[in-house]
Amino acid sequence: MGTGRGGRGENGAVPLPAPLQELTDPRLTRHHLRLLLKRDDLIHPDLIGNKWRKLVPNLDATAGRPILTFGGAYSNHLRATATAGRLLGLPTVGVVRGQELADRPLNPSLAHCTANGMRLHFVDRSTYRRKTDPAVLAAIRKEADADDAYVVPEGGSNALAVRGCRALGEELRGHADVVTVACGTGGTLAGLAAGLAPDQHALGIPVLKGGFLDAEIRALQDLAFGGPRGSWTLDHRFHFGGYARTTPELHAFADDFEARHDVPVERLYVAKMLYGLVALAEEGAFARGTTVAAVITGRPFP
Repeated sequence: MGTGRGGRGENGAVPLPAPLQELTDPRLTRHHLRLLLKRDDLIHPDLIGNKWRKLVPNLDATAGRPILTFGGAYSNHLRATATAGRLLGLPTVGVVRGQELADRPLNPSLAHCTANGMRLHFVDRSTYRRKTDPAVLAAIRKEADADDAYVVPEGGSNALAVRGCRALGEELRGHADVVTVACGTGGTLAGLAAGLAPDQHALGIPVLKGGFLDAEIRALQDLAFGGPRGSWTLDHRFHFGGYARTTPELHAFADDFEARHDVPVERLYVAKMLYGLVALAEEGAFARGTTVAAVITGRPFP
């Protein structure tokens, strides 16, 4: 599965680096800030955004084996993995958090997974929390009839994925002073920060509650690079209640952004990042003359 670097890749992939789009938004220009969008949502028509960057190195490592991975009922990562499996002809198994979901109709996200050939295996929430324990993982693999599968962690964030996301930072060298990105498991930020130049800073906007990502990102960089890389910080204020949670205020912001700039805004990640960026600009968090690049990691799901 080529990344399309240097030309249009297979399955409709666009050339990398992904496009940079400059926007004029008065909420930033009145603070003398310049805004660029890094359109990773345009990388591939089916396998979009940071999921492309994180999954491609893992897919190359499967050696044709089935893929087993994890996610919640609305997981972007599960959808992306199912799509990748269909594109490559690889069997995929999705371990879904919540045994109670097994007897309910599939939501659109999980229906997309099964339509793309993913076999779903539901586990109770207690077991899911302990999925990284070797004994628990072995039991899950056995129950899912996936003993021989290549395991990709929840969110796709492992050392291979983090190294894959380093290219995102390298593509942005020389283009921005600050790069903002939404964070789920932290893998994209860990790689992004590593790829940026020393005078650039990565700002992550976590979409989950809990304040645990700082340690997770440091651990991912240790795994991928042997130690910390790049300059990065997190702002935990813009999760809007937690993962997959939204509010009328967030939807109104996203609707307005789409109307202003004709850019589709995915609600669970991208909208929270853009909202945080605008709020930080209003707070005076960026020095006059700063160029900010916002990574658009995905598109709205139908």
